[in-house]
Amino acid sequence: MLTARNSSAQWVAGLQTYFERLAEPPPVVVEGKLSRMVGLTLEAVGCQAAVGDRCQVYNPNGSAIDAEVVGFAGERLFLMPTGTPRGLAPNARVIPVGGAGDVAVGEGLLGRVIDGAGRPLDEHGPLRVDQRRPLYGEPVNPLRRPPISEPLDVGVRSINALLSVGRGQRIGLFAPSGVGKSVLLGMMTRFTDADVIVVGLVGERGREVKEFIDQILGPEGMARAVVVAAPADNPPLMRMHGAAMATSIAEYFRDTGRHVLLLMDSLTRYAQAQREIALTIGEPPATRGFPPSVFARLPQLVERAGTGVAGRGSITAFYTVLTEADDPNDPVADAARAILDGHIVLSRRLAERGQYPAIDVEASISRVMSHIASDEHQARAKVLRHFYSLYEQNADLFNVGAYTRGANPELDRAVELRGPILRFLNQGQREAVGFDAAIAALDAVLAPPVENAS
Repeated sequence: MLTARNSSAQWVAGLQTYFERLAEPPPVVVEGKLSRMVGLTLEAVGCQAAVGDRCQVYNPNGSAIDAEVVGFAGERLFLMPTGTPRGLAPNARVIPVGGAGDVAVGEGLLGRVIDGAGRPLDEHGPLRVDQRRPLYGEPVNPLRRPPISEPLDVGVRSINALLSVGRGQRIGLFAPSGVGKSVLLGMMTRFTDADVIVVGLVGERGREVKEFIDQILGPEGMARAVVVAAPADNPPLMRMHGAAMATSIAEYFRDTGRHVLLLMDSLTRYAQAQREIALTIGEPPATRGFPPSVFARLPQLVERAGTGVAGRGSITAFYTVLTEADDPNDPVADAARAILDGHIVLSRRLAERGQYPAIDVEASISRVMSHIASDEHQARAKVLRHFYSLYEQNADLFNVGAYTRGANPELDRAVELRGPILRFLNQGQREAVGFDAAIAALDAVLAPPVENAS
């Protein structure tokens, strides 16, 4: 009887609290005004909002532009528009409308192309999605993530055999312009053993979106893919949202137990978008014009990929990194190399001599290969790398005829293997080579007994 009385009292108290809250006046939204515009940054005064909140900025004709709070100084709010600011005038009304840190997700995204705001671009009707997730994700306890232990077949012979990738690995594709980066991405998109493919085209040329969908994904690939496109002509905030949205969508499918392949093209454009925002609100540059916030944002994005909580799926992520002026020590490339689980380097020198994919096996590494490949597989890969590197180091001697056959057994063997190794590294863009087939091809190259090899 005492329990029933307590329960009744709690119910009455809860009902009373509910009616008291109904009687409270709604929160007052303080309207501000636009005081200044510098570059793409808007300054508003007279209103308050938190970093990340959305605001509506009204044109004189009554139409509104979405903007996001990216910083503040005293009574001033710094806003970054998500669309074109054309038509804005001094003293335009600025009204905070609350947070916008989530994204619509669901099975209805499969086969669709959306922009950085989650709006459909493919003219296939409205999105049929029924869930929402945080745009910038929720951190996963690192102790709840299982280690990477299963190899992933990406369909590329040289990667499967020499740079084996594991499910849940995050790897960078470092490449200058014009060396076949998009072709290699397309090969992995078509051939990788994944349940869902999420493609983030961030800051790239607009024409590449249609080309990627029609020529690389195709109808079969598009059926299990989601494409988030935020081309170079989008505002920097929209480009950053595109990368974050692609990652949120990948997280949703991972948490449903599926294995996701996330392709982000490119991480460099994402960093450049953050640089544009940071510099316009007054953050001082630190390294080659990049403010410190850029190098804080990169790991926040990358760490969201990987294996999920035990018993769920995984996100295997490939991030393209543009090495400007063919400089591998570009600050963004250097930072990405430190936070990723390996890097695949594409070489202009190899592309110019007709090797495709132009993967520089000497400069590339997979940091999880030792955990997912057998000891015999690793030993064979090390032997091939050894003879490939040995030939490259002595190429000048061979080219000018200064080397006499028989002077060094290892160099003799490097010359013998030169042709088979080059044929092994070359692969047609429509040719799929599975994981087991790649290992068999590696064994075939080194079929004769290898002596005196370290």
